[in-house]
Amino acid sequence: MNYKAIIAVIGGSQASEEELEQAEEAGREIALKGAVLICGGLGGVMEAACRGAKSAGGLTIGILPGDSYTNANAFIDIPVVTGMGYSRNVIVAKSARAVIAVGGSYGTLSEISFALQNGIPIVGLNTWNIGRNGKEDKSIICVQSPAEAVELAIEMINDRPGGE
Repeated sequence: MNYKAIIAVIGGSQASEEELEQAEEAGREIALKGAVLICGGLGGVMEAACRGAKSAGGLTIGILPGDSYTNANAFIDIPVVTGMGYSRNVIVAKSARAVIAVGGSYGTLSEISFALQNGIPIVGLNTWNIGRNGKEDKSIICVQSPAEAVELAIEMINDRPGGE
């Protein structure tokens, strides 16, 4: 398979059923589009997204915070062991051409921040809203469905210099 883009799916290791379903569908859609899924490699949203990608024959990369590849969820093809803790969030965000945020806590917010600082587009499903000086920042494009999130992520990648 010729992989054309790397898309990150970010979100909490503790997630609601709705978030897990959205992540799994997003992962499946990423694989169906021929893209590679990258994530933090652990449970919750990360595992659900990887499960979805694998169900459609996709490739998954997990950027692990700890010191052992054995901590990766069962659906990770390529575990990257960093020993960096949450600092690995920089690698997740900067390795992607687009980011899909599903729910999430403060770790997810840090990945959103790293992506925004580097001009990497973000699509959100029930995730953070950010603002500055009392005004909403519309850098995170919120959508209603995982299919819409992946389609928009692919479009935004194609619109960037260098395309896919």
